Amino acid sequence: MTDLPTLAQVAAEAGVSPATASRVLTGTVRVSTSTRRQVYDAMSRLGYVRHRAPRGTPARRTAGGVAVVICDHLHRLFSDPYYARFLSAAGDVLAELGLPLMVMTVPPADPVSLPVLTGSADGVLLIAARERHPLAITLSTSGVPVRGIGRPPDDVKVPYADVDNRDGARQAAEYLMLAGRRMIGMIAGPPTLPAAQDRLEGFVAALREVGLPDPPVAYGDFGLPSGTHAMQWLLRRAPGLDAVFCASDLMAAGAMHALARAGRRVPDDVAVIGFDDAPVARRVTPALTTVRQPVEELASIALRLLLSGTVSVNPILPAELIVRDSA
Repeated sequence: MTDLPTLAQVAAEAGVSPATASRVLTGTVRVSTSTRRQVYDAMSRLGYVRHRAPRGTPARRTAGGVAVVICDHLHRLFSDPYYARFLSAAGDVLAELGLPLMVMTVPPADPVSLPVLTGSADGVLLIAARERHPLAITLSTSGVPVRGIGRPPDDVKVPYADVDNRDGARQAAEYLMLAGRRMIGMIAGPPTLPAAQDRLEGFVAALREVGLPDPPVAYGDFGLPSGTHAMQWLLRRAPGLDAVFCASDLMAAGAMHALARAGRRVPDDVAVIGFDDAPVARRVTPALTTVRQPVEELASIALRLLLSGTVSVNPILPAELIVRDSA
């Protein structure tokens, strides 16, 4: 009988020390992107499972493919570049493995039961789960292997892979403060979405650390029109605003449109920073300063963890501020 692979074997397969492999799994210190990828790929190749099944129980292998369940409205699937980037990267990984990819959207409050619960897929990647989403709660207790993309809400207990949204927002706040901006507002995402919560909390915490007051906050849905409306609200609420941090690039593009209509120059009068590093960040004028999240790497790592059966590793990938012309 063949023993299940050990962490030492994973380390040897990845070409790193056991201590480095352990740090990747626990996330206690920063490890380079290339090293993380080496360790996760080795875990996938070896079928490493940190919480061992009973001796003699074969590791579960995915045969029916993976379903990506997006807890959002269908039109957002086609309008938000985040989903396109994620699905493209996930499709590439699964194509290499000869496995199909299924994509399903479920509106945030829709209680519909999907085929993934009855065996048409052997694994699920769950994206954009909000608090009290009925399907997300059902999936988390269904017995189907599930991994969240992004930190799940507190009422959904599943392993996940995420980007360091708090630190990305902190980087944006520190950059604006170092540039001398003091009347800083924020356009946040949906308050029931953990990623939006983390970006708001990280930004506010950074301002508080240097004694600045909490910023005026408007909320959007990550889409461009909501950024325009939120910016208009902020200008009425805080006409002396000299900077705004937006929780998505699409909302930042909408904010820049509202600022232009109000006669406010970017960045001379109001600096603007977005989040995502989506294609729109390079197309707007001036080019958008933004926080890049490694969406393609997130998709690859999450899929490999899902397919290997690993349930106790919740990697947090670093975000990076990309400075362009808008701030």
